[in-house]
Amino acid sequence: MKRSAIFILVLLIIFTSCQKENVSIQSEEQAKLSRLIKKLEDTGYNLTSEIVRLADFYEFLLAKKDSLKQFHEPSKYEFNGGPFSNNLPGEDSVLSSLSILNTTPDYAQALDEVVYTNGLDSAFKRLINRYKVVAQIYANSKNQVSRVYPSFDAMNLVNPNIDVKDFNFYYEADLENNPSKGPIWIPEPYVDPAGRGWILSLIHPVFENEELFAVLGIDVKVDVVIERFLDEEEGNLLIVNKKGDIVAGKASAIEALSMPPLKNHVYRETIKEDNFRVSDFNLFNSKSLDVRKMIQDFNLKGSTYYKFEDEPYLIDAYCQSFNLIDWYLIEINTKI
Repeated sequence: MKRSAIFILVLLIIFTSCQKENVSIQSEEQAKLSRLIKKLEDTGYNLTSEIVRLADFYEFLLAKKDSLKQFHEPSKYEFNGGPFSNNLPGEDSVLSSLSILNTTPDYAQALDEVVYTNGLDSAFKRLINRYKVVAQIYANSKNQVSRVYPSFDAMNLVNPNIDVKDFNFYYEADLENNPSKGPIWIPEPYVDPAGRGWILSLIHPVFENEELFAVLGIDVKVDVVIERFLDEEEGNLLIVNKKGDIVAGKASAIEALSMPPLKNHVYRETIKEDNFRVSDFNLFNSKSLDVRKMIQDFNLKGSTYYKFEDEPYLIDAYCQSFNLIDWYLIEINTKI
């Protein structure tokens, strides 16, 4: 009896020790994810504050537009009747790319708008110089005036017949979708019409007399998120949105989850391709049942830990949700 009691006591000690070790490992993993999320969100909060100030400045320009039109300097931009300004990319580091799209309801009114909003250029440049993660800053108005900084080859990359109001970087900020009139992060990556690849956008409406006049945007390149935040960390990390789409991820994490083959096995190269479809990189569409169960647990049940059962090379996964946006940060642990 004594031997049995001692044996049981030893087993209990070992079991308790293993439990404590597992709890300690899980705590360390969760702390790591929380630290990385804070690092990402600190930048996000800074950009949110910046775009709020930018919107205030834009509304100030609108309030002063009559005097700005009357006492402005000679125009920095020439259009010669076409939809695109004549300045070339790189020709003047202060100038944006200006477009007055063919869908404008009033070309003369749009030309006036260019004049009284020219003060945005210096504000755009200051912000770009301050934040290396920012790919571009832009403003799109109801008059179909598009101002993008830094300048780019708009003539060859932008369809002059588009309506900016048809794009999510405009309509997501309108009163129907954004009654609070505040800043919004668009949770899904999308192809930038200006040719800067796959991006994430922070947008903010600009109002004049309670009417939506324009939408400001700050774009962050997805591959910059990977390089600046994920690649600096150890582990198989990826960011997933509420729909299960992979927003950004290290190549090792993408491959471990049985997603489609990637060009040169590098996710950042794949996302630059125009034929990239987000649905191809949705975890709910994974060919692995175990991976689909994992994202269901994280997304639908709010779990923070998942142990793989049927995948021979996967051990477990940890998950933490973001506060600023409906995203999840996931780390996949493998046996290799």
